[in-house]
Amino acid sequence: MRKWTVLFVLLLGILPSVQAETAQQKGLAIIIESDNRDKGWQDSSADMLMTLRNKKGRQSIRQIRVKNLEVEGDGDKGLTVFDQPRDVKGTAFLTYSHALVPDEQWIFLPALKRVKRISSSNKSGPFMGSEFAYEDISSFEVAKYSYLYLRDEILDGQDCFVLETRPLYKHSGYTKSTVWIDKDEYRIQKIDFYDRKDSLLKIQRFSDYQQYLGQYWRADTMTMENQQNGKSTTLKWSNYRFQTGLTAKDFEKNDLKRQR
Repeated sequence: MRKWTVLFVLLLGILPSVQAETAQQKGLAIIIESDNRDKGWQDSSADMLMTLRNKKGRQSIRQIRVKNLEVEGDGDKGLTVFDQPRDVKGTAFLTYSHALVPDEQWIFLPALKRVKRISSSNKSGPFMGSEFAYEDISSFEVAKYSYLYLRDEILDGQDCFVLETRPLYKHSGYTKSTVWIDKDEYRIQKIDFYDRKDSLLKIQRFSDYQQYLGQYWRADTMTMENQQNGKSTTLKWSNYRFQTGLTAKDFEKNDLKRQR
C-alpha cells in the first residue's frame, strides 16, 4: 500500500509540468498553423487612414501608403509613407523585421531633413503619436514569443483559441499578451496587451476581414484602445494589391528622403 501512496505522490508532482508542457505545445502549434496559412503572398501595397482620438473624442486623420515585402527565412520589410496632413507629409518609416535579432527601424522626418534610426531600446515608444508602439508595426515572427494555450472561448459569435504570448526580445513594453484566434481561418481577432507592471494597457481589435488571392486574409479595420489614458487609434485599410513585383530595392534606407 505504501508503494502506491509514494507513486501517487510522485505523479501529483509530475502532472502539473506535463500539463504546462502540453499547453505550450498546443499554443505553439496553433500559432504555427496561423503563420503557415499566411505564407507566399510575396509583396503587397495598400492605402490606410489612421484616425487618432484623444480622451475627449477629438480626432485627427492621416492618409498613409504602406508597402510590404515577404522575406523568406527572416522577418518582412515594411515601408510606411504619410501623405496627409501637411505637418506629416513626406514622413517615411522603414522596418526590417527579424526573428531572433533586434528589428531595424528608420524614420525620415521632413522637418529635420534627416533619417533617424529608432533605437532598439525605444521600441515601446508611440509611433507617430498613435496608440501603436514601434514594436507593434513590425511583422509578426513566431520565434519572437513564447506561447501558452489558455482555453477555448466564444468571441463576438466566433469560436476562438485563446493564447498567452510573452515577448522573448529585449526592451518590449509588454510583459505578456492574450490573443484570440478564430478556429475557422486562424485569424487574430483580438489582443490584450499588458504593461511592465502586468496591468492591462491596450486592447487591439481586428474586424472586416477580406480574403485576397483565395487564401490571404487582411483586416480592413484595426483599432487600438489604450485602457490607461483613454486614447485610441483606428486604422482603416483599402486598395490592397498583392504580387506587384516589389523587391528589396524598394525598401532601402537611402531612399527614405525621396519617398513621395
